[in-house]
Amino acid sequence: MANADLTRINTNIAALNALNALREVNAKLALHQLRLATGRRINSAADDPAGMTFAKKLDSRARGLAVARDNIGDVQNLLSVAEGGIQNISEILITMKEKILQAANDTLGSSERAAVEAQLDDLAAEIDQIVQSTTWGGVSLLDGTYTSKQFQVGEQSTDTLSFSISQDHRASALGVADSDLDVSTATLASAALAAVNSAINTVNSSLQSIGSASARMQIKEANISVAITNVMASYSRIYNADMAMEQLEATKYLVLQQTATAMLAQANLAPQTILTLIRGV
Repeated sequence: MANADLTRINTNIAALNALNALREVNAKLALHQLRLATGRRINSAADDPAGMTFAKKLDSRARGLAVARDNIGDVQNLLSVAEGGIQNISEILITMKEKILQAANDTLGSSERAAVEAQLDDLAAEIDQIVQSTTWGGVSLLDGTYTSKQFQVGEQSTDTLSFSISQDHRASALGVADSDLDVSTATLASAALAAVNSAINTVNSSLQSIGSASARMQIKEANISVAITNVMASYSRIYNADMAMEQLEATKYLVLQQTATAMLAQANLAPQTILTLIRGV
């Protein structure tokens, strides 16, 4: 800062010093007021170039993780649809087993066996109907064609999960179609019972596979939720303003603005003291 010399009035150094100080105060006050208005510590790259770069990377990661979490939710919904269909098939198979057990008893007559046979045919048809209606996005889930599917469960290109429902759950594939189950005699009913038991085991295996995938999705969703919170905390610390501190600084510079303005006014009047020398002549 230049030294003021009140005996030279063509250049008022004291006023210039006060003006420079006022400009600095005004600039800092404007900065803190902008931060208070926007809530952001960094409003342009010039405020903190390195901080801006780091904050944008964190923001990109957080937003990517948020989309990944949404993807996981979609996967969970898909798995729930598939699980619901398979559970219904399982219930039907258990009902078929009950009916076949009745037919395996020689106390039934031919008409009773025919009624059981008709009911088994209807139940097999219902299994096929469930397989046909259990879809996601127009794609069938339970006919054995839903294989080698890839789910994006993270924000990196490598954060993927492969999944398949390779078992065909139609009645013919499970061995419980119309032509597979014959309960016209107790001996044939015993053979039909073995086929249904095998189908139940197959369906249970599918349920286990879907349950394991659902559990993995729940774990991944929980981990991503924690990661999003931590990333956003880091982002906020770098990018967002500490409103209490900014208010404190703004108040300080408001006071300095007033004092600097007052000192500029006094510095502008200081050269008038030279007039006393002139009056004394």
